Amino acid sequence: MVAPLNAESLARAPKVLLHDHLDGGLRPQTVLELADEIGYRELPADESEALGRWFRESADSGSLERYLLTFAHTVAVMQRPEAVQRVARECALDLAADGVVHAEVRMAPELLTGMPLETAVEAMLDGYAQGSREAAAAGRPIGVGALLCAMRQADRWVEVAELVVRYQGSGVVGFDLAGPEDGFPPDRIPEAIALLDRAGAHRTVHAGEAAGIESIRAALDGAGAERLGHGVRIADEVPLDGPLGPVARRVLEERVPLEVAPSSNVQTGAYPSLAEHPVGRLHRGGFTVTLNTDNRLMSGVSLTSELTDVAAAHGWSWDDVQEVTERALAGTFLDDAERSRLQRDVIRPGYAALRPSE
Repeated sequence: MVAPLNAESLARAPKVLLHDHLDGGLRPQTVLELADEIGYRELPADESEALGRWFRESADSGSLERYLLTFAHTVAVMQRPEAVQRVARECALDLAADGVVHAEVRMAPELLTGMPLETAVEAMLDGYAQGSREAAAAGRPIGVGALLCAMRQADRWVEVAELVVRYQGSGVVGFDLAGPEDGFPPDRIPEAIALLDRAGAHRTVHAGEAAGIESIRAALDGAGAERLGHGVRIADEVPLDGPLGPVARRVLEERVPLEVAPSSNVQTGAYPSLAEHPVGRLHRGGFTVTLNTDNRLMSGVSLTSELTDVAAAHGWSWDDVQEVTERALAGTFLDDAERSRLQRDVIRPGYAALRPSE
């Protein structure tokens, strides 16, 4: 019998996550304990449940200032290598417990000012590796790759690109640009992009979230983005009737993965509700839509909850969920052999088990 398309069944489905921020996914209890270890006294609550609620309410407040303050707290408690390692380990364990079989998790090492960039990267990689080992031992195998972000408004792009190249094959899978889209184009520091080009390094770029079509065009042309972080403003060129705009047509034809995070977009005020979010329209239109969490702590989401809520809001079936999952797998920065293995041995058998009589 086909499993009902609900949270319980979707929790069992194998999932692939392309857009998740390490500093946006801490456990509230971990925030409290790390703050206590370093004497950080700025937290707005001293109990786990209340703190988690504060993060969600602040992110939902409609105030960008209050939203950004949430990250000030998580980053503040991550300024030691052992803290970064713990957060990365717990990230791998939490994603595995949610049925994620491969994740690419991003963090800007330059925000971890309490240590050299290399130390921050190695602490992340150690944590992901340890968490993955523990998850596998518990029967929940997961692979976690690190994406290293450079902040658009800062000037450390070359240093971050060098780290991506240095740690390729050791757990780092690609480069990302994060931070404000407006005023900081993705080709602002061409030496960093050229360095990535020479090394054949993968990259995804935050674009088409706060800014529109020109931001997406610049990410593709200026930074050679292989995926678009969010990318949802491509919908500006996807009318309800009529032809696609030129950038949308290109993104569709080139099958550029869109790392869509609907709950996050609703929180930041880009769209009034999940039902009015264009994710359903883009998916129906054949765009390479993937579903993502963005910031699990701030949004109070998991990949299971995101799939559950979007499927309900947009009338998706198991076919849609499996298609979105397989698109995400195809968009990973894994090598072809590992992608094929996951498709053959994990994704397809996992979905077949949920819909055996179809």
